[in-house]
Amino acid sequence: MIDLHTHSVFSDGELIPAELARRARVIGYQALAITDHVDQTTLGWVLGNLVPGIRALRAFMGIDLLVGVELTYVPPGLISDLTAEARDRGADLVLVHGQTVVEPVEEGTNLAAIEAGVDILTHPGLISPEEAGLAAEKGVALEISTRKGHSLANGHVAAQARQAGARVVINSDAHAPGDLVQADLRRLVALGAGLTHEECRLAEQTSREIAQQVLTRGK
Repeated sequence: MIDLHTHSVFSDGELIPAELARRARVIGYQALAITDHVDQTTLGWVLGNLVPGIRALRAFMGIDLLVGVELTYVPPGLISDLTAEARDRGADLVLVHGQTVVEPVEEGTNLAAIEAGVDILTHPGLISPEEAGLAAEKGVALEISTRKGHSLANGHVAAQARQAGARVVINSDAHAPGDLVQADLRRLVALGAGLTHEECRLAEQTSREIAQQVLTRGK
């Protein structure tokens, strides 16, 4: 299992990074990305701590660790610049908190994130066919979420991704120990969203490819 979207105490998660990584390893994860919520006011502080800390932990945790951020409630007009800044500050992955149906994310966030070329657009809600098509062109992965609430639009996301040929990943958006779902539930959530067994396999392969690209780049 590979999860590219989790949160630690550096935003609104319950666990410090080392415990999050350990718990993930114990239940069978091979790779984990810690991608805390940030905006312009916290980006430098979060990455200033997580980048050196996660890189030091990698050699000892028995799990491939990635460090990233989830740009959250960032005004669409600022997403491109903040994406570039996050990468300059050492983020392995840049995610954007998409227009989930259960939160008041500003209209235009999905499109701005895709245009900025982020790695993953998380829980993108009622993403449009045009946005999904652009995500396919730019290689932006769309998230199927196992998290309560954010998962409500999974079926729509899966359908739009299939029609557009966009990449899909399955993530937990974990904030607490119980959010780290095991392989069987990951698969059931994806199947419940309408993915076929082959599409589930391809989603897991996409996560592996993203993680491997990051880890290879970091060597």
